[in-house]
Amino acid sequence: MKNILEAPFLIEMVRTTTNMYAHGWDERNGGNISLLLSEEEVKDYLDPGTVLREISTGFEAPELEGKCFLVTGTGKYFKNVQYAPEVNLGLVKLTDGGKTAQLLWGFSDGGKFTSEFPAHMMSHATRLKVDPQNRVVMHCHPANLLAMTYVHDLDEKVFTRTLWQMCTECIVVFPDGVNVLPWMLCGTNEIGIATAEKMKTARLVVWAQHGIYGAGKDLDETFGLIETAEKAAEIYMKIAHLPLKNTISDEQMHLLEERFGVKARGGWLD
Repeated sequence: MKNILEAPFLIEMVRTTTNMYAHGWDERNGGNISLLLSEEEVKDYLDPGTVLREISTGFEAPELEGKCFLVTGTGKYFKNVQYAPEVNLGLVKLTDGGKTAQLLWGFSDGGKFTSEFPAHMMSHATRLKVDPQNRVVMHCHPANLLAMTYVHDLDEKVFTRTLWQMCTECIVVFPDGVNVLPWMLCGTNEIGIATAEKMKTARLVVWAQHGIYGAGKDLDETFGLIETAEKAAEIYMKIAHLPLKNTISDEQMHLLEERFGVKARGGWLD
């Protein structure tokens, strides 16, 4: 078997967690990532039939039966992933209708996956129905998006339009907009179910007074979605108290749709 620490998917996961910590999105043990992997990707690095131990997931996801995920661990600091990936990350395979996760690699200190694992898996199941190429769910706490939920209307259309107006690229990067959940208790199946429902119509879901969930085809795309929304929120927080003299009009955003071949969420532009 090849050294799993040299696997492209593991190298990219380490780079991403390190970058997210450097951005200030994942203080302490805040935030989590799950990456869907095919058995073809992992077979050269480990035997999917060799199970280190089994972990109860506390939920059901029959549509994810047999799927493998590289996921961050509960209580783990993103800053430490680069130094000890085998402790802070784990590779699991879902069985028993999603009720059991077979640990194939990682969590070498006896740990387990993030407490948000149910929310991640529910979002994966939903996004795979929308886009079969979806492979990543990412949660973090970007300061400006979080701050925005204290001072801005949480109506999804209004929230999205504000972000779109802050930066020209926003409507190009996330034309499906941003969905918003009011504050809910984290680490529960209830918030997982609510987030998955929101994932039916958008790849970004803001958790008010908490953070954001993003989904995408790979780690770069998902990181970039959150990065772009966070930049827009930063601009908003810098100018919200000032008189607004200019903005990006709906007419101009329609020009961006035509230029970049995207389509804004139906009914969210005039």
